[in-house]
Parts: sequence; structure tokens; C-alpha cells
Amino acid sequence: MRLLLVEDDVMVASGIKLGLTDAGYAVDWVGSAERAIEVSRSEVFDVAIIDLGLPSMDGLALTQRLRKDGHAMPVMILTARDALHDRVQGLDMGADDYMVKPFELPELLARLRALLRRSQAATSSVLSFGRLELDTATRLACIRSGADAPSLPLELGPREWTVMEYLLINAPKPANKDKLLQALTGWDKEITPNAVEVYISRLRGKLEPHGIALRSIRGFGYRLELTAAPEADGHGAVS
Repeated sequence: MRLLLVEDDVMVASGIKLGLTDAGYAVDWVGSAERAIEVSRSEVFDVAIIDLGLPSMDGLALTQRLRKDGHAMPVMILTARDALHDRVQGLDMGADDYMVKPFELPELLARLRALLRRSQAATSSVLSFGRLELDTATRLACIRSGADAPSLPLELGPREWTVMEYLLINAPKPANKDKLLQALTGWDKEITPNAVEVYISRLRGKLEPHGIALRSIRGFGYRLELTAAPEADGHGAVS
């Protein structure tokens, strides 16, 4: 998932970006509302995290501007103000959530997951397709076995996880390759379309033995599909 962080305090922004990046998000940081408006016209983000006390144009005005420009991405407001009036005003002007500083990173991550679920019309932190399950809260993936057999853990690298999560969010519809590329990286890191193919190939090797295929859609992207798979034994192995 790709996040836009709008925060004018360099130290605060660095700490938040580091925590979010460690949690597997691609994070782009800007220090002003004007810059946020500029990048939102050319880039696609899954969530915007906006500090209320920005110079020139504050976070509430920025949120309102983004909504007027047609951006539907969830917006989380960060602020040192904890008055009821401020929270109500923020929500009324288009924000989806409101966190008061100082806050703990685990709470921020949990609130982000809730915003993403809401925007994707999901009710659980667990994404599934066939026998595959991804728990976005614990960041654990597994292949479900029979009723009396344990699930088989599925090892995914950080970028493999991002690709898999994006594919599951879109399933059964195809996932756009360009948007997948944006979900994998921010401005400070570059990844080529050919590198995406590498991750897709790796995931194919891990999913196909369990009845899940990754089909390429020419000129668009990739789609998860169910196929016939060998029966799993009580230890999660296939025969």
C-alpha cells in the first residue's frame, strides 16, 4: 500500500515514515499542503496522513481541497489539538479518522488497517482466496488445510507480501500493473516493471501447488484464479 504523509516537522515525519516503512508500506513525504496538492494530481495513494498544523494552508483546508478535487482516498488527520470541536470539524471537512499527538505506532498502524478495510469494503483483517489467507494485522500468510490438519505457513518477502495483498484486494478482478508498481515503491526507491515480473514469478511458484494461478492479462496486469490442486495430507504437504 502506498501512503502520502504530509508533515512539516522533519523529525516527526522521519519517525513516522520509518515506522510505516518498517511495517511494509511505501511512504512518500511532503512538507506542505501545496506540495501535497501538486503530487496528488499525478500520483495515486491509498491513504493520506495529514498533519493539522501545516504552514500556509492547514490540514483541514488541505483535506477539503483534496475532496473538492475528487480524491476519495481515506484521510487521517494528525494533531496536537484534542478539543471535541477540532475533531468534529476535521471529520465534517472530509477526514476519515483523527489521531491526537503524541501517539503510539501500533495504534496508528491499526487505524490505518481499519481505514484500508473500510475503503475496500472489507470487514476483517484477513484476506482470502481459495485456500490462501493473508492476515494484514499479524502479517502472516498461510495455506488452509483440511478441517483436522494445521494450516501451512506461506513465507513471503516484504515486496512479495505487497504484491500478494494487492492481488487479493482486487480479486477476482484483475490488478492493474501500473498501480501495483506504485504500491511497491515511493519516490526515493525505484523499481522497474521487469522487477514486478520477478515477484509475480516467485508467487506463481508458491501458489500453483495449492490450486491458485496467477494469470497475466495482456496490456493490463494480473488476476488470481482457482485451479485444480493435489490433495493435501495432514501435514500440509501435497502428494
